[in-house]
Amino acid sequence: MSQDLYELLGVDRDADADTLKKAYRKLARQLHPDVNPDPESQERFKQVSAAYEVLSDPQKRAAYDRGGDPFSGGFGGGQGAGFSFTDIMDAFFGGAAGGGAGGRGPRSRVRRGQDALIRLEVDLAEAAFGVARELKVDTAVRCTTCGGEGAAPGTEPVGCETCHGSGEIAHVQRSFLGEVRTLRPCPSCRGYGSVIADPCRDCSGDGRVRSRRTLTVKIPAGVDTGTRVQLTEQGEVGPGGGPAGDLYVEIHVAPHDTFTRHGNDLHCTVTVPMTAAALGTELTLPTLEADIEQGAGSGVETEFQLDIPAGTQSGHEVVLRGRGVPGLRGGRGDLVVTVGVETPTRLDDRQEELLRELAGLRDEEQPTGDVRPAHKSVFGRLRDAFSH
Repeated sequence: MSQDLYELLGVDRDADADTLKKAYRKLARQLHPDVNPDPESQERFKQVSAAYEVLSDPQKRAAYDRGGDPFSGGFGGGQGAGFSFTDIMDAFFGGAAGGGAGGRGPRSRVRRGQDALIRLEVDLAEAAFGVARELKVDTAVRCTTCGGEGAAPGTEPVGCETCHGSGEIAHVQRSFLGEVRTLRPCPSCRGYGSVIADPCRDCSGDGRVRSRRTLTVKIPAGVDTGTRVQLTEQGEVGPGGGPAGDLYVEIHVAPHDTFTRHGNDLHCTVTVPMTAAALGTELTLPTLEADIEQGAGSGVETEFQLDIPAGTQSGHEVVLRGRGVPGLRGGRGDLVVTVGVETPTRLDDRQEELLRELAGLRDEEQPTGDVRPAHKSVFGRLRDAFSH
């Protein structure tokens, strides 16, 4: 290589290591074959890489400054510079690839645990006003024998003899660019840099064991099926006694005998005889209310009196404001009561006589019926509007 190595990198002869690295990174990003595939750029990339390999090595740089030939002892007879693959990656990503000094290093045995999920069934009153429940969960917990370290008491992990504690071993291959060096996790220690020679007998070196424990979970008012309550750091303890993940309690609300729920509203249907609908009546209806005796966070079924006004038609809805389910973010839904009018199907002679007398008094012996067009859907009304 006849050209001056400092000129190839575009630096002064007294440039320090950081200046050399910055200059090489800049040129490598411009000349790398993946960026500029033309032969001239590839040749110059080899020259720049070879120059950086010499000048970044203090011994080779000193030999070059004294006028020696730095390429005489290890560059394969001009077949390419002996730079590592990590030097190229360092040029593009600023050392993010890891390698050599300042690489990734050994990975930690301590890792965060996984999240856990359990399902809990509650009744409608508990979902509406909240409840506190005790749960038995089976999760991984920190091993008390070794304190999560994984080694038997009185011992500790020893450095790996294969990777000498780095957690990585280098694999070198030759290519047209020279020696390509990649780092892989050490197979002996699995990348930890140390080996547990005498693992804890209770956890087998994992730092955690399975255990069943009891937790108290507070279900907030207003939850519905599918709602998940998060218990921070109550999930699985991580390997090496690492921090626990979270525990999620998924709510399932059991069907209710009287009410169905739509959002925060409750719906039910009451059926009254024809005479009661005509004359009006008062019914006792169950509802859900907070249990004052048990305090906030619990519910109970109570009763209230529902007034059915005279002349109520079948399908009529009575809306009771604020008697539904409390919302998670405040407010409370409504209770919607649909009234069904029951027509008698069996009449004795006296009942039939009285009904016929009533029909006569109301001039309804031969009703013609009030015939109206069938209710049209929104699309039907739109079609009629456009047709006109």
